[in-house]
Amino acid sequence: MIDIKDITKSFGSLQVLKGIDLHIGKGEVVSIVGPSGAGKTTLLQIIGTLDRPDTGSVIVDGIDVTKMSSKKLSDFRNKHLGFVFQFHQLLPEFTAIENIMIPAYIAGMSHRQAKERAKELLDFMGLADRATHKPNELSGGEKQRVAVARALVNNPAVILADEPSGSLDTKNKEELHQLFFDLRDKFGQTFVIVTHDEGLASITDRTIHLRDGLIEAPAEPIEPQESQAPEELCLSSENTTDSE
Repeated sequence: MIDIKDITKSFGSLQVLKGIDLHIGKGEVVSIVGPSGAGKTTLLQIIGTLDRPDTGSVIVDGIDVTKMSSKKLSDFRNKHLGFVFQFHQLLPEFTAIENIMIPAYIAGMSHRQAKERAKELLDFMGLADRATHKPNELSGGEKQRVAVARALVNNPAVILADEPSGSLDTKNKEELHQLFFDLRDKFGQTFVIVTHDEGLASITDRTIHLRDGLIEAPAEPIEPQESQAPEELCLSSENTTDSE
């Protein structure tokens, strides 16, 4: 689904990414973790076509996005990628259902189709009764669920999330984390999530550790100790004094 090869990125004299190679399979829920300044958000933005790498290639759903023009990238981003941010970024003057419908309009969907799709997603999120409420009438958890629905409205292949539960309390955070897996199971999307939340990282299918612009290699597996030979076990049992 996503193939990243030899990605580098610098801002002035600061090299943020120093050669990233990564494959993410279809339907995976992958977390990217690491200390501040490790390059997590920069990598997510490059995968999401919001920024371009200095070198390397990014192939998303079979398409090398590093070779696309800005105009084609904008269309690709709208139809193939969904974004969820730490703060919901809903437009305050629109209702929940209208916020969800906006990307569908941009993609050329009719009003009827966009509304039906938005209603389907609101139902799945358990927010059918909040469709006509504006963001200031929604709780923090409800706003973030609407933001997730907005990311899903065009049925993208990949959902990219940057600290999606960072502004939520424990209960809403746990519900949002479970929602990602429910969505993967129902709609088949691939999720790439940048997070500092150890609880979320621990339940994803795979965790990518970034440090100083590089992916840290996983620790070497510990070699199992050789088991005692049967003869030695037999001798040991013969020489053992019965304590009873």
